[in-house]
Amino acid sequence: MHSDTHNSGPGWHGTTIIGVRKGDQVVIAGDGQVSLGDTVIKASARKVRRISAAGKDAVAGFAGSTADAFTLLERLEAKLEATPGQLARACVDLAKDWRTDKYLQKLEAMLIVSDGRDLLIVTGAGDVLDPEHDVAAIGSGGNYALAAARGLMDSDLDAETVARRAMAIAADICVYTNGNLTVETITA
Repeated sequence: MHSDTHNSGPGWHGTTIIGVRKGDQVVIAGDGQVSLGDTVIKASARKVRRISAAGKDAVAGFAGSTADAFTLLERLEAKLEATPGQLARACVDLAKDWRTDKYLQKLEAMLIVSDGRDLLIVTGAGDVLDPEHDVAAIGSGGNYALAAARGLMDSDLDAETVARRAMAIAADICVYTNGNLTVETITA
């Protein structure tokens, strides 16, 4: 029996995104590798972005199709404009639209988002998840990064150091993940 246990999305290779909440900081980090099959197409893609709506900042990282992710980020910004300071509500509204809108249903991506208070995973299945242990990870190396970060959370390391070390471990294990990181920090 063949199993694709190394994937955390439907055929999505080429990225690992992690979110770590520790103390008063949330850090979202993502690698820069984009792969097509077994070929590295780009090593320095930027899959973590700061978004701003109604004078409030949020940070989002994405795994999956880049064009699809940008469509979702634009929709999320619009939802945040309509509900300023209410990231969870904006994400639920986005997930609801994503699940029910015929155009959005075809989008293949996942998001990790934070406003410094909430840390959420948003999926096309209609899920808005607040992860346990203050760590969220998605993408092909997500499970490796998640395990590494959870192992580091009880240490004296700050959120950024935990995220960077977890990403380094994932990059050493997952061939679809590299060490070219984009790191964004946000505080509540």
